[in-house]
Formats: sequence, C-alpha cells, structure tokens
Amino acid sequence: MLLTIDVGNTNMVFGLYEGDRLRGSFRISTNAERTSDELGMQISQYYHFHGIDRTETRAVIIASVVPPVMYTLINAIRKYLRVQPLVAGRDVDIGIENKYANPREVGADRLVNAVSAVKKYGKPLIIVDIGTATTFDAIDEHGAYQGGAIFPGLKVAMEALFLKASKLPRVDIERPEHAIGKTTVQSMQSGAVRGYVGALTGVITDIQKELGGNARVVATGGMGRMMASYCDLIDEVDPNLTLEGLRLIYENNRQAFAGCHLDGEDEPEGVEWREGK
Repeated sequence: MLLTIDVGNTNMVFGLYEGDRLRGSFRISTNAERTSDELGMQISQYYHFHGIDRTETRAVIIASVVPPVMYTLINAIRKYLRVQPLVAGRDVDIGIENKYANPREVGADRLVNAVSAVKKYGKPLIIVDIGTATTFDAIDEHGAYQGGAIFPGLKVAMEALFLKASKLPRVDIERPEHAIGKTTVQSMQSGAVRGYVGALTGVITDIQKELGGNARVVATGGMGRMMASYCDLIDEVDPNLTLEGLRLIYENNRQAFAGCHLDGEDEPEGVEWREGK
C-alpha cells in the first residue's frame, strides 16, 4: 500500500493506492499548531473508515508547499504508520526538466502535477490549479516545465473584499443568472465569478500563444471543477492530478523507498496497532 500526501496551504490531501488503483482519499485541514499525535490519530481514523489496515502501508511520498507542518507530519507518519516518508523534490527526483530561472523556487506540487498531466494528457499542456492560490503551469512540446503564472484564489480575493470593505458581506461563491446584479450579494457574486473567469481566460490565452497555440488545458484543485463549468478553455478536470503524480514518482523511484518501513520501532503508547484487535 502506498500513501501519497499533497500538503497545500488550506488542506492536506491523502491518497491510498494499491498498485495503480486509488483505494480511497481524504482531506485534513493544514494546521501547523496540531501535534503529531493529533494528526496521527486523525490519519488512523481515516484508515479505519476506509477499512484498510495501517500496517499494509509500505511507502509514503509527500509533496508540500507548507514547510511549518512538515516536522509534525513526518513524525506522525513515523509513529502511527511505521514508515519513513520521502519528500518529492528533496528525497526523490521528480523527473521533469525544470526551466525556471531558479528551479528551487517552483512549488513541488506544480512539478508533480506536470508529471501526472503529461503522462495522461500529452504535451504541450497548461495546468491550472485553482485553490488558495491559482497557478498556471506551462509544459512545452518536449515535456519540459517552462514556468507559469500565479494569482490569488477566488476565496482569498472574496475574503479580502469582505475584510477591507466594511459594508460588503461574506457571500457564497456562485454565478447568478444575470451579469447585472440587482442586490449587493448578486453584484458581488457576478463580479467575483465572471471576473475570475475573465482572468482565467486571459492568462490561458496568453500562455497558449507562447506555447504555440495548441496546448490542452487541465484544471485541478479545490475549485477546479466549478470554474471549469464556466470557462470554455478548460479541456479536462482532474481532481487527483497531484496524488497520481506522486504515485508515478514513487513508481519511478522504487529503489529509494527500500528500507523505509520501520518494523523495529515501538508502537504508539495506548494505541492498538491492527484494526479490530
């Protein structure tokens, strides 16, 4: 069993793989204040929910853009899953040519997404990850990572508007039928969603031109499916792009995971190890 973990600014997404089959996935909020025991117990509960014995986990691979949670996460995995996790881009090679001016500046999740997307959808390619931040990643016809664009996610933008404009309320993110809002809520929703779609369209169009005009567009992230329903330039929606990319990186680096299972360490105090004991 392989556990893949995508550590994002808002959520950590976990994927449980048996071979190339995703057995189950779950999310835990990203919180640097949580202890390793709290996090380990939450992970254990999700294993139990999916009916999977934790001792079946033989490898764990992580992609992270949140350094402050890594110490806690790694300790939780070591203690509760008995595995030494490896971090993509630090412990194992991601396996894609990176043409960023400073390759270390690129978030590991963006490169992991590229590995998965190229395998599934070919190249050239534009990946749009719509979450806390929205990132655009350009993959050229040779499969090399060229760079991209970043701007605030829709929820972040709406929260900033609520905090900075005293008379504007928090609103649900949805697109009203008409562009001309008849209430403050409708006006905010129309501006937010239609404005965001306009931004997506503009950035995608410009990147497509620089890639030669025929790049497919794949959306992922927490709001990927919703925004794809409004943006005609998005060809595919793939919510598990990062998890699948981590699985592929694991498959390409299996030798690095040899010996990562910590059979000799003591069980967590007060925790029965096998489900159903």
